[in-house]
Order: sequence, then C-alpha cells, then structure tokens
Amino acid sequence: MSETTERAEVSTEAPAGKKGPIGTVFGVVKTARPRQWVKNVLVLAAPFTAGEIANLSVLFEALIAFVAFSLVASSVYLINDAVDVEADRAHPTKRNRPIAAGIVPIPVAYVSAVGFFAAGCAISLIADWRLLVVLVIYEAIQLGYCFGLKHQPVVDLAIVGSGFLMRLIAGGVATGIALSQWFLLVTAFGSLFMVAGKRYAEIMLFERTGAKIRSSLKKYSASYLRFVWATSAAILIMSYSLWAFEQQQRMDGTVWSVISMVPFVIAVLRYAVDVDGGNAGEPEEIALRDRVLQVLGASWVITLVFSYYL
Repeated sequence: MSETTERAEVSTEAPAGKKGPIGTVFGVVKTARPRQWVKNVLVLAAPFTAGEIANLSVLFEALIAFVAFSLVASSVYLINDAVDVEADRAHPTKRNRPIAAGIVPIPVAYVSAVGFFAAGCAISLIADWRLLVVLVIYEAIQLGYCFGLKHQPVVDLAIVGSGFLMRLIAGGVATGIALSQWFLLVTAFGSLFMVAGKRYAEIMLFERTGAKIRSSLKKYSASYLRFVWATSAAILIMSYSLWAFEQQQRMDGTVWSVISMVPFVIAVLRYAVDVDGGNAGEPEEIALRDRVLQVLGASWVITLVFSYYL
C-alpha cells in the first residue's frame, strides 16, 4: 500500500447508542449473536448422515444439542466483546457493537455470559452427560482464546476452526451416533478454510482503511493466509470426495452421494471468490445474501436427502 494512501480516521470513543434497561436487554441479545447460531446446525450432521434425522427421539436430542451449543457459544461472544471493548472502539465497524458503544455495561456482559453458559449446560443434560463435557471443553478453549491465545498466530486459526469441529462432535455424542473420519476432516478443513478467509478479509480491511487489527494478524501476510485457505480448500474437497465414495459403498451403490460432490465443489469455489476478494469477513453474511450459494447449498442437501432417504 502506498505511503500516500489516506487512512480513515477512527475515533476511539464509544459511539452513542440507545441506553437504559430496554436498550441493555436488546444489546445483550444482539451481542449474543443469534444470527450466528446458524453455525450450530452442524450438530444435525451426525443424525443426517446416519439416516436418522427422521427418528423423532434422535432429532429431539440433536435439537437439544443445538439449543445448548447456541447458548454456550453466545456466552463466549459476550465475554469476547467485553475483553475486546477498547480494540473494538478503534475498529470502523466493530465500534458499533453494543458493548463497545456503551449500550451494554461490561459487568452486565459478564453476568449475562455466566447465565447463558449455565443455561446451556443445564439443557445439555437433557440429552447426554457427554454433551456437557463437550460444551465445557469448548468453553474452556474459547476462554483461552478470548484471554490471550487470540494473539498467537496459527494457534488462533486452530482454535476458531476447532469450534466448528466441536459442534459436529456435540451432535454425535448427543445422539450417540459415530462420526465418519472423512466427515470429521471435511469439517476441520472446511472451518480452517473459512477462518483463514475471515482473517484474510481483516488484512484487506486494514490495508484499505488502516483499521486497528489484533496483534496476531500483524504477524500474518496476505500471501500466507492465501496459502492456508487454498490448501484447506484442496484438502476439504479431497476429504469430501473420499467421504462421498465411502457413503456410496455403504449405501449399496447409490450414486447420489457422489453426485453431491458437484454442488459441494462448486459452492466451495463460489465462496472462494468472496475470500479472494477480501469479502469473507462475516461468513454468515455471505451465506445469507449470496443467492447462488444458497441454491448450491440447497442442491447439495437435496442430493444427500436422495442418498439417505430414497
């Protein structure tokens, strides 16, 4: 970037927002990031790929895992925003988050986080005590991330990526369904692909606006992050292909699992367009606004439904 490039002036003061009890409640809900609960749909992967999604008892246990993980994940978001409040106030978009904007006091954020975590743990016991173990481990790892590990290069990528993998495991332990080793690899490298893309977008934002970035990002180069997400995408596609062929053999030769490779690979390549353009800072936003990606995702799900339920 040229030395003459003008950088955006970013105030470190908390922007004004709607305060008061009602504003605080809505701020807590917003900080809990309900829109990101879509990630927790991964808990349904185990019963779906086992052909048990229509089993009401299994589906009930998977939904319990979804609710429990959503609550625990929200507790992490609250703590993360409370810890990062000063850095967020120096960021062009994160400064509008409720805690950074002063709508939600930091003590309220911590108390709310404890409440979300306790509620998630209590609900998890309805399904299986092992789900509680997974949630506690997830919370411990994520707290380590919030309180320092986020500043360690590569380690931060691994921790954020592990969150997706633990969602898949949570669905497996809640329903008592074993997970395919190939599907575990798909989840692991798929999450690494998205996380590296998110970090790449943050690097691009820094280069465009001069926004303050976390210390771990200063140790990355754009070329290194491109290497990580490109490598992850390659392993993701390979692992999914091996899983699809494994399912074809297990399902007595049905071709639908193999056909599912087509929309899956195209969707990965489509998402990579956003990653390459530095626009993958919020993966859930891409999923919600990209109609072509939504069609590809629906086509992928339909082929798997045909594979398991026809």
